[in-house]
Amino acid sequence: MIVSWRAVIIGAIIAIVLAIIFGMVSLIYGPMIAVLIAGIVVGYMVDTDIVTGAVHGGIAGLIGGIIALILGLLIGSSFGLAGSIIGAALIIAWIIDIIVGAIGGIIGSAVTGRKM
Repeated sequence: MIVSWRAVIIGAIIAIVLAIIFGMVSLIYGPMIAVLIAGIVVGYMVDTDIVTGAVHGGIAGLIGGIIALILGLLIGSSFGLAGSIIGAALIIAWIIDIIVGAIGGIIGSAVTGRKM
């Protein structure tokens, strides 16, 4: 399986932009919905099977999650919150982003009618 970096980068950008927008509405569910939408887009863009869509969606969630993690640490530390608490919460959120991105990739690939 060859990774389509174009689709992954587009998905990561979508995840970051939508996470900022949706994060203004809900700090907990907004970024997860953003990663799910990005995963769906990436899964739809990849021209192979459902498993590849899941992998690409997970990679997009991983990259978008890393950038969101760094931004979250910077923003959280500016409010004087303990870095260890913020870091632990953001790492858990990052793992969830990878899983949600993979689920979005599966949905995006399934929408196109591809088989496993």
